[in-house]
Amino acid sequence: MSTSVSHVGICVSELDRSLRFWCDGLGFVPGPRFEVGSEFAATLEVEPPVQVVSQFISRDGLTIELLYYAGGGVTGVPSNVRNHLGFTHLSLVVDDVDKVAAKLVEHGGTRLDSTRSHMEGPEGTSSDFVFVADPDGVRIELMRLGG
Repeated sequence: MSTSVSHVGICVSELDRSLRFWCDGLGFVPGPRFEVGSEFAATLEVEPPVQVVSQFISRDGLTIELLYYAGGGVTGVPSNVRNHLGFTHLSLVVDDVDKVAAKLVEHGGTRLDSTRSHMEGPEGTSSDFVFVADPDGVRIELMRLGG
């Protein structure tokens, strides 16, 4: 039996706003887009009627499916703590956490200042970390490692 990674799905409340954050802010590239209706309600595990836009975006071998429910609405809130069951965050390695965080804020994100940390490593190395929430609250960890 063989398996391979396909993609990660993120439900969003406004597709254009999310595309601005993920594509303009983080450099993901839009890919295939599909629009489906209630015929897929069972697959989507939602009650009909439903109208959903499935927009794929990719970068560095990672594909994310942004799911926008144009009809049927969304429910719930993303995890805002790391001990919440399920998906808690996506982590990205960057050269400068503060610069990238500022860019993401310009593109609709929220910098979570309380998560900003600095760690001294062996032999004079250091690492920096900060979390940013996307427009719907999905957590993105920005980290600069070593050096």
